[in-house]
Amino acid sequence: MAAYILRRLLLIIPTLLGILTINFLIVQAAPGGPVEQTIAQLEGLDPGSTSRVGSGVKTDTVQITDSSGDSSYRGGRGLDLELVKEIEALYGFDKPAHERFWQMLKSYLVFDFGNSFYSDKPVVDLIIEKLPVSVSLGLWTTLLTYLISVPLGIKKAVRDGTPFDVWSSTIVIIGYAIPNFLFAIVLIVIFAGGSYFDWFPLRGLTSANFDELSLWGQIKDYFWHITLPVVASVIGSFATLTMLTKNSFLDEINKQYVLTARAKGLNENQVLYGHVFRNAMLLIIAGMPAALIGIFFTGSMLIEVIFSLDGLGLLGYEAVIKRDYPVIFGTLYIFTLLGLILKLISDITYTLVDPRIDFESRDY
Repeated sequence: MAAYILRRLLLIIPTLLGILTINFLIVQAAPGGPVEQTIAQLEGLDPGSTSRVGSGVKTDTVQITDSSGDSSYRGGRGLDLELVKEIEALYGFDKPAHERFWQMLKSYLVFDFGNSFYSDKPVVDLIIEKLPVSVSLGLWTTLLTYLISVPLGIKKAVRDGTPFDVWSSTIVIIGYAIPNFLFAIVLIVIFAGGSYFDWFPLRGLTSANFDELSLWGQIKDYFWHITLPVVASVIGSFATLTMLTKNSFLDEINKQYVLTARAKGLNENQVLYGHVFRNAMLLIIAGMPAALIGIFFTGSMLIEVIFSLDGLGLLGYEAVIKRDYPVIFGTLYIFTLLGLILKLISDITYTLVDPRIDFESRDY
């Protein structure tokens, strides 16, 4: 097992390199980068954009030149070329793409992601600052999803074809069909002062006076704020896991070893949890890394935006909109690394659930 883990850890390096390379090339080809955005703001004489340019260029240098200016940026032909060059240097675009890419790789080896173009904070600090919100939302969503889906899926498999299975499947299908962001809006309309009840807050993860509350008051305030976002996230996550659990157990229940176990006089609980459970849970464990990544990062973005939760999802969304490249690549690097590590943990968990599985015999 140690050799397999070592091989998988070594495979992380080329995987990260490939993902970063592809995304770097895509970003280079995408229009509307930070230089273009700053030029557009300068042409509109936005004071906020001139303040980001170094003190060597004053506001009065933002002047209109003749149309023969040879700036390669759209909208940059009417600006002083020295100013355009300083904007390029400000964002690191005064160097060729391959030099910027090589410098990025060397920095990422030591987890140095640079500073955000717009907030002027280290990307690591931004990620650490936003991480508790996303982790909090993701952990509660994952916990409730598995607590609901696994028992429900087992019960549906045991009672396959009964009225319980039919009406529970209807609920599951409805939950799967409704996007979690749409369900979040419905929750806000009904329970957050939209049109009916004003039971839950609409914004943030804590109240403004959170630090002044007692420990019990802080706990209540935290759960009061997180209830609606977690419920909206669970609705979009539990349907797939429920049906996966049911189908996995149905597939195992019909196998010969189950009939043999029943013939030996074992009761249903002994058969179900002593024999079927271990084999049926393998598929569920295999899907856990993708589920965790989806819940923590991808699926939480719209929930964070709708409920004004300042987490990683919202950070990544704003970075893409603003073309904040250090934040985009820094979060991409972290998300990819976490996903690869979670996949490895999933494989290790396979052997804990079923020691008969041997990854050493697999070629990688």
